[in-house]
Amino acid sequence: MTKGQSLQLSAAAAAELGRQAAVAGTPGMMHLDLIEGGCERWTIRLRPGQLAGVPVGRGDGVTVYAPEQQQEQLCGLKLDYRSDLSGGGFLVSPPEGWVTCACGAAFGPRKPGGTTTQ
Repeated sequence: MTKGQSLQLSAAAAAELGRQAAVAGTPGMMHLDLIEGGCERWTIRLRPGQLAGVPVGRGDGVTVYAPEQQQEQLCGLKLDYRSDLSGGGFLVSPPEGWVTCACGAAFGPRKPGGTTTQ
């Protein structure tokens, strides 16, 4: 991983990413990219494999790759996974100065005055 890349994975996120990668036939490799729009500026999208990205995070035997041009937005981002009887999903926790949407999968910069951007 390039120095300064700091997508952090919780143990639960790494375990679920590893499970999804193995089921898809790409053990240990997942791809994360950001899609503009949605309830905040960016929404995360996770897919199995490397998909021509660069490594941005690693945990419990799985490496997460992302497009090189999205490294700045991913720096300091924390990825978690929560599940219950009705299902599960990945949640992001952005660094200070950023906000998340109620869905937990979208984030963006905080506007001056404490509001979010869209």
